Amino acid sequence: MSEDAKRDALIDALLCQVPFDGWTSRALAHALAAAGEHPDDGPLYFPGGAAEMISAFCALADERMEQAAVAADLAAYRVPARVKAIIALRFEQNRGNKEAIRRALAWLSLPMHLPLAAKLTAATVDAIWHAAGDTSADFNWYTKRGILAGVYTSTLLYWLRDASDDDEATLAFLDRRLADVGKIGGLRRTMTARFEKAGSGLRGLVPKRG
Repeated sequence: MSEDAKRDALIDALLCQVPFDGWTSRALAHALAAAGEHPDDGPLYFPGGAAEMISAFCALADERMEQAAVAADLAAYRVPARVKAIIALRFEQNRGNKEAIRRALAWLSLPMHLPLAAKLTAATVDAIWHAAGDTSADFNWYTKRGILAGVYTSTLLYWLRDASDDDEATLAFLDRRLADVGKIGGLRRTMTARFEKAGSGLRGLVPKRG
C-alpha cells in the first residue's frame, strides 16, 4: 500500500473515532491502532495536529467528490443542475460522517482557525466548479466561487440537521438557493445592460475637453 493510500485509510479510520474523541491525538491513536499501525505514530502522519487532520479529510472528500462526478458523467446537465448533482454526491459520500464534520466545523469556527476555514471552503468550492467543467479565467472565476461559497456553506449547515431520506430536504433547500442565485445573476445582467445603454446615450451629451 502506498503512503497516500495508507494516509487515506487512516483518515477513514479516524472518522470513526472523531465522534467520540474529537479531532484529537487520542482519536488518532485509536485510528492508528484500528489501521494496524503503532498508536504513537500520529505525528508521523499529521504533525500539524487537528488542523492537518481536518485539512487532509477535506482534501480527500474533495478528491472523492470529483472522482464521483467524473464517473456520473454530468456533461449533459446544465450548469446549475451539474453543481447540484456534484454537491449531492458529496453529501451522499459523507452521510456517515456528519458528527465528524460537525466537530470539524466547531473547531474551525474558533476565531484563530477562521483563516483555515476560509481556505478549506475555497478549495471545496473550487473543486465543485472544476468538477462542473468551469473554465473561466477572468473576474467570473472569483464571482462564481464567492457566490457558491455562500450557497454551499448554508446548505452544508442545513444538511447537518437534515434527517430526511436521501437528503431530500437538503436538496430542496439547495434548489431554492441556486434559484435565488439565478435571479440575482439575471437581475445583475439586466441592470448592467441598462447602465451600459444609458451610458452610451449620454456620451454625446458630455462636452469634450480642450
